[in-house]
Amino acid sequence: MLKIAVVGPESSGKTTLCEALMLHLRAWMVSEVAREFLGELDRPYVEADLLAIAKAQAENEDMVTGEFSGLVVCDTDVITVRIWSEEKYGRCDPWIMQQSEERHYDLWLLCKPDMPWQADPLRENPHDRDRLFGVYEGMLKWLEKPYVIMQGDREHRLADASKAIADPLRQRKV
Repeated sequence: MLKIAVVGPESSGKTTLCEALMLHLRAWMVSEVAREFLGELDRPYVEADLLAIAKAQAENEDMVTGEFSGLVVCDTDVITVRIWSEEKYGRCDPWIMQQSEERHYDLWLLCKPDMPWQADPLRENPHDRDRLFGVYEGMLKWLEKPYVIMQGDREHRLADASKAIADPLRQRKV
């Protein structure tokens, strides 16, 4: 099995890329838990909700990877929740920090926010995406995670992602 995490700032094409990979490479997809979780809340989210989101994301990943073989594409990961927590609250739950360091993926696809912002009631940072991209890249480097930057239009990203995934031995840090 090959497990890929697709990460990056808001409105950077993560879900679109995951869905394209699912169809193009016949991958299993783990959806982003935060969207459903926050969409069902009848109140503003609080710091403790991020731990629940991270645990649910990890559980969904574990369920999919335990049931299926082949390629698994995860629409976000615990590193995303770590960055979200540190950006929003200036701190992060120890469980999230530990999981962000220890959870295994074969590759991270880091989506560059080089496309127009798509407004969405759950999105918070329309003017800060480039800085946040740097935060994501810095975190992946600091944690020594293998990643490839995804940029350009949908077709370009799909081609680049397919190439990066095709031969895990050639994957390298950018």
